[in-house]
Amino acid sequence: MRRRGAVIRDPVHGDIELTGEELSLLDTPDMQRLRGVRQLGTAYLVFPGAQHSRFEHSLGTLHVASRMIDAINRSRERAPLERIGIAPDEARIVRAAALVHDVTHIPFGHGIEDQSGILERHDSPERFRRALAPSTPLGAALDGMGIRREVLSVLLPPGVGDGPTVPPYWREILSDTICADILDYLKRDAYYTGLNLLYDPRVMDYFMVDRASGHLYVDVAKRGLVREDIVSELVRVLEARYFFSERVYYHHAKISASAIIASLVENALISGGLAPESLYTQTDESLKALLAGHLPTEPAALSRQTELLERLASRRLLKRACVFPRYANADAQETLVARFFARGQHGERAAFEASVADGLQRRGMTDVPLVVLYCPARRMQLKEAQTHVRFPGASTVEPLAAYHDRIPRLGDLERSYRDLWKLYVLAGTDDWTVLATIGEIVRDLLPEATNVYRPRDA
Repeated sequence: MRRRGAVIRDPVHGDIELTGEELSLLDTPDMQRLRGVRQLGTAYLVFPGAQHSRFEHSLGTLHVASRMIDAINRSRERAPLERIGIAPDEARIVRAAALVHDVTHIPFGHGIEDQSGILERHDSPERFRRALAPSTPLGAALDGMGIRREVLSVLLPPGVGDGPTVPPYWREILSDTICADILDYLKRDAYYTGLNLLYDPRVMDYFMVDRASGHLYVDVAKRGLVREDIVSELVRVLEARYFFSERVYYHHAKISASAIIASLVENALISGGLAPESLYTQTDESLKALLAGHLPTEPAALSRQTELLERLASRRLLKRACVFPRYANADAQETLVARFFARGQHGERAAFEASVADGLQRRGMTDVPLVVLYCPARRMQLKEAQTHVRFPGASTVEPLAAYHDRIPRLGDLERSYRDLWKLYVLAGTDDWTVLATIGEIVRDLLPEATNVYRPRDA
């Protein structure tokens, strides 16, 4: 007997309807784990209400994808020769992909993967293949629905793997610049952080699928003119995403907490015998226990790891000693990233941190604080405006970014995103004189870079 569906009440979107098959996907241990993985990682240490999980976000992404599918089908009715719709069997695959799209996330994943480069990204092909393999409960459930390979193809980049070829718009509904994923998490993050950074939900109704190219797009043309109201709403979504990046995703206290966790994980992987695969099944809380069980044996490394664990447990975050923003280091950024970011650079970061500690000792300091260098990827989470649009007079749909000359705010956003990049030198002390001294030492260690930060009381 086929399982009946259900309606789930969501505080952000209201009622979310699920089929019996989708409930079976949710009931797998792989999806239930996401209840224990916070959507915003360490942001709850800054915004106490930010306790929402990737499980909730998965439900919301399915809901927004469903709204977009309804809009696509309505648009086809208005222009069937120019647009195509999404049939029920297609919608079944896209909805399933929306529901499971975050299953590869590990706790505090953006800080560990995207901003420190310790592990491969959560959305790498290998991670998705592993999570949706037939041997996993989730993969077996998708196999039972007969759509596992199709869902995997939606989640993988085009041309990767030997799965079936899927239309571009299947992916674009879930992973475009403006898509179901982003439209849910912006609204959800605003709700739980208490920030009034919203977009008009009507933007979900603007999407359609171009018959000629197979791309998801928004028609911004009407009677030879640009629909300024629609263009403004698209840009408003991108602006909301930027402001969240500025105020939440890259808040300096969240960065400090992320730096602690990234350092803990890196040390456990290198010196504590932790296997990367062990991270894939963890929740936020179980990860802390896992790290406490993989301590280095070397005394100095053990002391460092113990202090980091204690700081995380008591919210005694590391303080900023130096900040090197891109806007003051455009010429040095590439060199700094090449030297300090990504896997394989642990030794370089550790040597730099040791040099700072040695400089403090040479100045007569006996109680040297913990020092952590934090260097994110150059592009961080920047996404160019790839959502397709049809402008007046255009015979084809093109990415929104192609119209920078007509939408100056897009160029401003991309420049602003680039300037969010900052390299931090953090220290385990509240003493501004020590922080200032670290700044003097780092100035000699990084003569090519410009530190703009001054300790508050200096």
